[in-house]
This record gives sequence, C-alpha cells and structure tokens, in this order.
Amino acid sequence: MKILCAIKRVVDANVKVTIKSDGSAVDLTNTKMSVNPFCEIAVEEAIRLKEANIASEILVVSVGEEIAQEQIRVCLALGADRGILVKTEFDLEPLAIAKILAAIYEREQPDLVIFGKQSIDGDNSQTGPMFAALTNLPQGTFASSLSVQSSKIEIVREVDGGLQTVSLDLPATVTSDLRLNIPRFATLKNIMLSKKKPIEMISPEELNIKPERRTESLGVEQPTQKRLGQMVDSATVLVEKLKHEARVLD
Repeated sequence: MKILCAIKRVVDANVKVTIKSDGSAVDLTNTKMSVNPFCEIAVEEAIRLKEANIASEILVVSVGEEIAQEQIRVCLALGADRGILVKTEFDLEPLAIAKILAAIYEREQPDLVIFGKQSIDGDNSQTGPMFAALTNLPQGTFASSLSVQSSKIEIVREVDGGLQTVSLDLPATVTSDLRLNIPRFATLKNIMLSKKKPIEMISPEELNIKPERRTESLGVEQPTQKRLGQMVDSATVLVEKLKHEARVLD
C-alpha cells in the first residue's frame, strides 16, 4: 500500500502572530514555521500503518515556496520515504491546492491519501473534501480512529451527535482529527538519515495547473480584546453593573 500525506507549512502553534504595519497581512519575518499540527497527525498515522506492515511507502507532498522543503524534511525524519514540493510563490486557496494534489494523485496512484482535517492558519477544512470530489474518491473526514482491512478502510469519525463508524473502499481519502494519535518526535539519527531521502521539486505548470485566486484579501487586523469577567457578591450588585457599566439593562 502506498500512502500520500499532504502537509502544509504554517506559523508554529506556539508563536504569537503579528500584523504588518499596513494591515495587509500577517508578518512572517523571522517567524518560526512548522508542519501544520493536524498534518503531523496524518503523517504519524501513515508511519504507524507502515510499522504494522500495512503500508509499504509514504509520500509527503506540500505546495508552497522552496523553503517548505524544511517541513517535508521533518516528515522524512519522522519516517516518510520521499517528498514532493510543488513550488509556487502564490498564496494559493484550497481549491487550487486540491487541484494540484489531484494531479499528483493521478501520477502517483496511492492507495490512501491522508490530510489533516484543517490548517491552523486558514481553518477552512476544505482541501481534503475538495480533493475527494475532484478525484471521485470515497472520503472519511474528522477521523479519530482508523483501521485497514484488506481492500477497505474503517474509520471512526467525530460528528455533532457523537461517533460515527464508516467503511470505505480503497483507494480512499481521510482527514485526521486531533484524537487520531499523538505524533512522535524525530530522533537525531533519523534527522541525519532524512537528508539522504529524495525531495522532488516541480511546478504547477508541469502538472498542467494554472494557479489562480478567486478571492481578494482586503486587510488583516488583530481580534478585539475581550473584557475580563468580574466576580460579584450578590444579584443586586450584578444588576447594578449591568445597568450602569455594561448598559445592557434599562
């Protein structure tokens, strides 16, 4: 079984982002970047399937600038076999990325494609489902458990009403939820070995994909700071504060 994992380069989850002075975008100058946490979960699940002798090859694919090779290399150090970077200077939207990944799928023909359920920057949760629609693959989103049985994959997914179990024919695509697993850390030995693993770099044009944006960002601003709550001694004091301070009561 060949597994394709799509990953994204994002601002590290522990970094407080800042806005450019002109409000045009997030300032990424000297900002620590990492593999999107949900994508790390997807890669970890693929590695576990390989360790269980279910998967034979793990291919990691990312779309972005040349520096995104760093994040692919992290995944190779964790246990992936090879990487592909579709190099572009454009800030692509989910549909364009899904089209690129669909072209990679047609070329590589993996048996299973695993996405993180969302990226922590855009929070769209769109690329995985769009990819499934473009490739006409069965999909299981928000997977909290996954098992492969012969030519089928069974996942437990988190829905509003609880848990739902679905069975999909392979090839299929899955998006990983937070509770699917806990990603491992790369050892120093594997980090050194990952430098020998191949990363192929191609352009969207080589896949007959023309990057384009369908939306325009007009500006970026910090969210409004929420006021801290207050403890009051009685309902009378609460009513007075709601009247005279919050002014939500007449």
